[in-house]
Amino acid sequence: MSAPLNYLSAAGARAQAVLPLTWFLLIVATASCLLFAYAILAALLRRRPPTEDPRAIVRGGNGVHIINLSLIATAIPLVIALVWTMVAIADTGLPPITRSLVLDITPHQWWWEVRYEGPRPSDSFLTANEIHIPVGVPVLVKLHGADVIHSFWIPQLSGKTDSIPGQINKSWMRADKPGRYRGACAEFCGAQHARMGFEVVAEPMAAFARWRQRQLQTAPPPASDLQAKGLAVVQYRCALCHSVRGTDAGSNAGPDLTHLMSRATIAATLLPNNRGALAGWVQSPQGVKPGALMPDQHLSADELNAVTAYLETLR
Repeated sequence: MSAPLNYLSAAGARAQAVLPLTWFLLIVATASCLLFAYAILAALLRRRPPTEDPRAIVRGGNGVHIINLSLIATAIPLVIALVWTMVAIADTGLPPITRSLVLDITPHQWWWEVRYEGPRPSDSFLTANEIHIPVGVPVLVKLHGADVIHSFWIPQLSGKTDSIPGQINKSWMRADKPGRYRGACAEFCGAQHARMGFEVVAEPMAAFARWRQRQLQTAPPPASDLQAKGLAVVQYRCALCHSVRGTDAGSNAGPDLTHLMSRATIAATLLPNNRGALAGWVQSPQGVKPGALMPDQHLSADELNAVTAYLETLR
């Protein structure tokens, strides 16, 4: 199945651990519904023959045996489901001891802040809404709360884990094959909850190492007068919320823009990351995602063209 949030297409250890249990419960529930529907339909269609005898109809003792068989038939799948659930919880509850990547993820209304930690401060960096991980490596995820309760969910890789203000919740994931996996907030968090997506990009270790090295670099200087004008507008109009490393824009209230164009989408996966969508998002975020903290900019055509030209250099 190609649905982006299809949990029946597992691609990671945590998702694969619960997928057979999901199918088992689905089959048992379907069989139970069909059995009950048949019993109700049979009771409605079958009629006793008319009789003048006022006495109650007396049957043998088979009714008790039927009840006992029904109880046994009910208890067996329940016990299997209980034991299977406990095993799945044990398999998915804690990450393997061996891991080489730790992510600090903070959901905001309505985007995802992702911090990659390194052994030195210079090895750490921020990105947003697009998470790169190496294939086959267990990744520990520390979820921080910022505003309201959110829930971190990647159906093909991992189950849901809530992000609650005032505490740190831990989750983990591992992708067993390369690909792009869609994630979403699974806890209603406001008007744009449905538009709070993210992507996990699983890639071979060598490709991940190259991506990480590029993310550590600062933004390149403007290469033209138009780009220089765009940088000036960004530092004047955007620096109170956004950061572009290597410039005077240094706030972390909004997504880090240092490598904006390295991401496939913008606005938390809502729009493709191309020139037209980028210009529309910069100029009128309230028209795209009403209620977002980013206000409409009301830039002139020249300013918008310059800002877009500069942002396109942030790769």
